[in-house]
Amino acid sequence: MSDTAEPRTPKIALTPEIASTPEIAFTPKIYVKACINGARTPDQHPNLPVTPEQLAAEAVAAHAAGARAVHMHPKDRDGVDSLRAAEVDAAVAAVRHAAPGLPVGVTTGFWALPDAGQRRKAVEEWSVLPDFASLNWHEPGSPELAELLLSRGLGVEVGIFHAEAARSWAASDIKRHCMRVMVELGADGDVATADEILGLVAAAGSPAPVLLHGLDESCWPLLEHAGVCGVQTRIGMEDTLVLPDGSVADGNAALVAAAVELLSR
Repeated sequence: MSDTAEPRTPKIALTPEIASTPEIAFTPKIYVKACINGARTPDQHPNLPVTPEQLAAEAVAAHAAGARAVHMHPKDRDGVDSLRAAEVDAAVAAVRHAAPGLPVGVTTGFWALPDAGQRRKAVEEWSVLPDFASLNWHEPGSPELAELLLSRGLGVEVGIFHAEAARSWAASDIKRHCMRVMVELGADGDVATADEILGLVAAAGSPAPVLLHGLDESCWPLLEHAGVCGVQTRIGMEDTLVLPDGSVADGNAALVAAAVELLSR
C-alpha cells in the first residue's frame, strides 16, 4: 500500500495566528507517523534499531501502537546512516515482510552522502523501493533529487526547516507534486516559528497534507500544537528519547502510544 493512496480528507481551519492564509489539506483524524531511529547512533539508546531485523520489529511495534506510516534511516554495520542500495534495499525488504501494507519511507539526508551527484546515483541504484522518501529542501541538489524520486514513482515528503526554505520550495514546481510537506523545527523551535512557516506553506497552495514536528526539547510541545492545528505529526526515537513526563522511553511503541494518547485528549 502506498502512502500516497490515502483518500483526501476535508479541510479544517488553521489556528488563529495563521487563519488569514489559504487553507491546506488538513485531516480531522489523528495521523501519527513513526520515525523510528533517525541519525542517532546506538550509543544514545540501547534499543535504537539499526539492523534490518531491528527496524522491522520496531516498525511493527510502532504500527500496533497507532502509527499509520514509518520513516527510517537505513544504517551500515557501524550504525551510521546509509543511502547505499545494499542497506536501503535490506531495510525496506525487512519492513515490508514484517508489516505488509504499512507505508514505509526512508531518508535521503545529505549528511549520509554529502555529494549531490553521488546521492542521486545511490538513489538510482535502489532496487527495493520504499513508498516514499523524505527530502530536506535546503540541502544541495534537493530539487533535482526530488525529480528523480518522482520519476521512480516514489512519494516525496519535503522537509522545510526554516522560512527561507519554505519560500524557495513555494517558488518551485515541486510544490504541486509533493506527497507531504513537513515543517521540521529543531530543539529551539517554538509555536510562533511553527505558525510562521505553516503560514508560508499554506500560502503556496500545495495540495499536499502538512506535518509538523520538533526535536528533543521542542518535540512534545510541537506535537501537541500539531494537534491543535489539525495537521499531521510524527514521533519516534529520531525526534526524542523521552516520554512527555521526562522519563526515558523503552522504544518507539511507547512514544507512539503516548503521542496518540496526548492527541486524543
